Amino acid sequence: MYSPEKEKELIEKTRKLLELSISDIKSIEDARAIVEDLREVIRYHDWRYYVLANPVISDYEYDKLFHLLKDIEKKYPELITPDSPTQRVASGLTKEFPQVKHLAPMLSLDNSYNEEDLRDFDRRVREATGLDVVEYSVEPKFDGAGISLVYEDNLFVRGATRGDGIVGEDITQNLKTIKTIPLSADFKSYGIKTIEIRGEVLIRKDLFKKINQERLEEGLPPFANPRNAAAGSLRLQDPKEVAKRGLEAFVYQITYAVDDEGNNLLGTKIRKHHESIKMLYQLGFRSPYKEIKVCKGIDEVIDYCYQWQEKRDEYPYELDGMVVKVNDISLYDKLGVTSHHPRWAIAFKFKARQATTRIIKVVFQVGRTGAVTPVAKLEPVEIGGVTVSSVSLINEDFIREKDIRIGDLVLIERAGDVIPYVVKVIKEARTGKEQPIVFPKNCPSCGSPLVKPPGEAVWRCININCPAQVVERIIYFASKDAMDIRGLGEAIVRRFYELGFLRSIPDIYRLPYDKIKQLEGFGEKSVENLRRSIEESKHRPIHRLITGLGIRYVGKVTAKTLAEHINCVEELKDWSVEELEKLPDIGYVVARSIYDFFHNQQNLKIIYELKELGVQTCKEKQETVEHLFDGKTFVFTGGLHCCSREVAQEIVERLGGKATSSVSKKTSFVVVGENPGSKLRKAQQLGVKTITEEEFIQMIKDHIPEDLRDKVSI
Repeated sequence: MYSPEKEKELIEKTRKLLELSISDIKSIEDARAIVEDLREVIRYHDWRYYVLANPVISDYEYDKLFHLLKDIEKKYPELITPDSPTQRVASGLTKEFPQVKHLAPMLSLDNSYNEEDLRDFDRRVREATGLDVVEYSVEPKFDGAGISLVYEDNLFVRGATRGDGIVGEDITQNLKTIKTIPLSADFKSYGIKTIEIRGEVLIRKDLFKKINQERLEEGLPPFANPRNAAAGSLRLQDPKEVAKRGLEAFVYQITYAVDDEGNNLLGTKIRKHHESIKMLYQLGFRSPYKEIKVCKGIDEVIDYCYQWQEKRDEYPYELDGMVVKVNDISLYDKLGVTSHHPRWAIAFKFKARQATTRIIKVVFQVGRTGAVTPVAKLEPVEIGGVTVSSVSLINEDFIREKDIRIGDLVLIERAGDVIPYVVKVIKEARTGKEQPIVFPKNCPSCGSPLVKPPGEAVWRCININCPAQVVERIIYFASKDAMDIRGLGEAIVRRFYELGFLRSIPDIYRLPYDKIKQLEGFGEKSVENLRRSIEESKHRPIHRLITGLGIRYVGKVTAKTLAEHINCVEELKDWSVEELEKLPDIGYVVARSIYDFFHNQQNLKIIYELKELGVQTCKEKQETVEHLFDGKTFVFTGGLHCCSREVAQEIVERLGGKATSSVSKKTSFVVVGENPGSKLRKAQQLGVKTITEEEFIQMIKDHIPEDLRDKVSI
């Protein structure tokens, strides 16, 4: 980024500025000249410190420069600019994170786990491009929180989370606190007016350990891993708190770049991926410029991936693999994308982490449906940068098959580098003191006898008033897929249960808000937001209520099927197993579960209580199905501008149609959005009618249900 001559000039300028104080500034003209010099040298020292990790001044000297700039801007506020180093940390709290649409979709990557997968990927690329040998760029795959950054006219104007890949959350103020994200960069020198860059927010391994140690000393639970810590930090409401977390950002892909006339520069002016990474590095970004390697053919790619797998532990940041990309950006359009991933890139995932540790004891946890799960408590062991102290033993059969005993030395693996799993028992290490695991006959929460239904591997507590189940059911009822009660998450539910505020699902609608206001961590505003969220949930469509009741085997899809065939939830008590089986995609086991649920008087009591408390158990007017799409089946592919895919599917269903995820000869319409995937090709092969998003909007614009109108942009 800086030539040796420029660095020498900036260091000399630094020495002169260090001799100044605010009292030396006599006029705004003096201030204007000094402010520009201060900003220039501070940006330089940020680059030396945060990007190169090789500072040339002391922290004290840096602070002196920064405070001088701050004092000048305080005295002459008209000199403050958006890209000034003092503007990284905004004052005040961010009350919410607005949703923003990415300029280009943030797709996931297809994964490979061995050499054969990489060779298959290379074969597909060569067949699609007609090349005998493909040039690839290979770089580390960072295990952090995905972000996108937008710069316009050289200024950082917006930063967002990945979200669903089409729409993310605007976290610009929080990202401004990260000093490896320049507030401005000279993109114009490359002919770029607007650019979107994809990156990853990380926490260094050693800093992560320090943060967790401090949390433990404060009596707070430690973070599970650096990725979770980074993602959680980005969602803190106060940018000042974000700034304390020591976050860093690496950028690794330009996803959108246009010039003043709006011409796309990717594949034309910006032709090679490794050159784009070098450009970003030279502009002051942290990028894998030094780690990236251009490989001729797949053999070199495989060798480089294996090299990094061996040295991953030496790297200061968590990695979970390598990313292999076709280096020639002009080939990307020819190779195309699916709805999930680009066909010009693939991730080579490192081997799952393993370690041996000893089982100290086994506890039995009761879930929402009464399932009793054995959980082994372990001697804490670090696996892939995460301290693992417990692991699910799944069920009694799993324990018997592996002959797992208390006191055993076991081999633990983090499957996919995330979920701990018992691979095997090291029986050679047994001393004879190991004890068999005895499965309880009674519920560890309420003491009721456990039942193991025929043909199942899971023991269950069938007492509907079991405290452990009650808590889990309330958590599920309030979850996003069910009644979506914001502010009533797992931790709050457990706290309210312990305080006696919640003893059943209907208690949600009887919460003592006056008492809640007196609790630590609850202010007037947060209590009001909770109350409002709970009131809003009373008017959710009845398929969400059916989902929230937690009927075994009944998820979102089955709940919608049931809702289509009734007017009120309580009507299901009058349905027989045979009648339920006649509904689409409902077999005997599911039908029997629904029948049993609605023939349990305690369950019916809950539904009637909810109704008395104002929860909508019957379809409201706007829920009533309009028969515009009767007999029609829709499939959506690609990103939609008008609304989320989930909303579009709900509109289709509320208008009498059916929304599915796969294309068949029975599909009536395939709605083609931005960057469609393989569904479009399949529709063309089968001769299924395809329509644009605009045509779909024309079909629905006069029929959108009232309660969904604010979720659709036409």
